Amino acid sequence: MSAAVTAHPADATWRLPNKGIVGILLFIAAEVSLFAIFLSAYLYYIGQSLSGPTPAEVLHFPVGMTVALLSSSVTIHFATRALHRGATRTFGALWFLTIVLGVAFLMGTAREWHELIVVDHLTISTNLFGTTYYSLVGLHASHVIAGLVLLGFAMVFTLAGRVRPADVVRLEVISIYWHFVDVVWIVVVTVVYVISVQGGAGGS
Repeated sequence: MSAAVTAHPADATWRLPNKGIVGILLFIAAEVSLFAIFLSAYLYYIGQSLSGPTPAEVLHFPVGMTVALLSSSVTIHFATRALHRGATRTFGALWFLTIVLGVAFLMGTAREWHELIVVDHLTISTNLFGTTYYSLVGLHASHVIAGLVLLGFAMVFTLAGRVRPADVVRLEVISIYWHFVDVVWIVVVTVVYVISVQGGAGGS
């Protein structure tokens, strides 16, 4: 019985949470506040533009972009799981696929902006809708770019053969950030491409 008693405290040893995980969660908390401000501004100014175009006239639900970005959350999740198992080649392939999907999302954003500016003549200074739309979607795109930079650095180390299962926690920090970017996109899509478009259609 004494042996069981002495073994119990060792089993119940509490460890400090990983600093990287705590740091990224605190960073995300701050970023949530930032996005909340931009989302609130967008919602507040919906329908207040005195001139067109309106969201209902120019915005179309970004199916391809959304599928690409949400799929990248799946690939990065299974990438870190593969590394945890020691399957470094599988990790590298899935990590690279995540980068490809992220780049595809940005290309979709660039294509949409080109059409809005060149065809629909909607710029950031056209009206309140243009100002808040480009600010909000651009803020999200900047976070995707930052995430791709982190993914790219990790990919370079992977190709150099310097990523090992022991590094999985560091890469999970990047994964958490990427999941955050994806969740924010779901909110942005709902607000920009669903709520405002339906509101504009209803008011016309």
